[in-house]
Amino acid sequence: MNNNDYYSKLGGLPPQTQLLSSKAVFTTAYAVIPRGVLTDIVSSVLPHWTGTRAWVLSRPLSGFSETFSQYVMEVQPGGGSDRPESDKRAEAVLFVVEGGMTVELDGVSHALRAGSFAYLPAGSVWRLKNDGSAAAIFHWIRKAFQEVEGLESPPAIFTHEDDHPMAAMPDTDGGWGTTRFIDPADVRYDMHVTIVTLEPGAVIPFMETHVMEHGLYVLEGKAVYRLNQDWVEVEAGDFMWLRAFCPQACYAGGPGRFRYLLYKDVNRHMTLW
Repeated sequence: MNNNDYYSKLGGLPPQTQLLSSKAVFTTAYAVIPRGVLTDIVSSVLPHWTGTRAWVLSRPLSGFSETFSQYVMEVQPGGGSDRPESDKRAEAVLFVVEGGMTVELDGVSHALRAGSFAYLPAGSVWRLKNDGSAAAIFHWIRKAFQEVEGLESPPAIFTHEDDHPMAAMPDTDGGWGTTRFIDPADVRYDMHVTIVTLEPGAVIPFMETHVMEHGLYVLEGKAVYRLNQDWVEVEAGDFMWLRAFCPQACYAGGPGRFRYLLYKDVNRHMTLW
């Protein structure tokens, strides 16, 4: 039984009395897109989607995300798409945070609910429909798949967080762990999307500095995150982009758990120009 919280409250507009100060920041090493800026007026509509709006959290851009784009999608009852993806190079991960929907892949229907995870290989023929009575909200992460000669294409995955026990990081007494939906040893996949959980008081106790680009969406709780030279307070609904080699660490002060959806590029040689 899924007892996890997944932040899903987007849209609306702040009152005219609200101060303009914000923790939104955009640098060459990292960006913080706080939940308060994801208002109605910055949502997008997409071709071949009905009853749907999207908030774009990241996109390939000079000085910004290089490997992926991430949307938060809100699909109203009866909405969806028979042609959701226009780029045959794009693989996808879907992670549901509210409501339910059906994804049809190669003629087979899969029911998804809050906590469901789907990996859709590049070139897949898929459809999505909200056939429920409430809005379906999910993250859609898109990446151009990097083929490797001699490796077969990765298969689709449909699963749920309930089916994946959290793996504790060594020497943390369970205070810091990762929920993995894709086998990290399977090099057919060139990206991973996981859930990282830190219990109150847990830390990432060193400045991670590595080649993997990250997208982090806070699903639950709050923490102080170290990004390059700065400490930034983040909470449920905030998004962070971290460039490759951006130093990072974290302290989860509580009172509850701190959990985030994490994207990273993996398992490929570095592209040489």
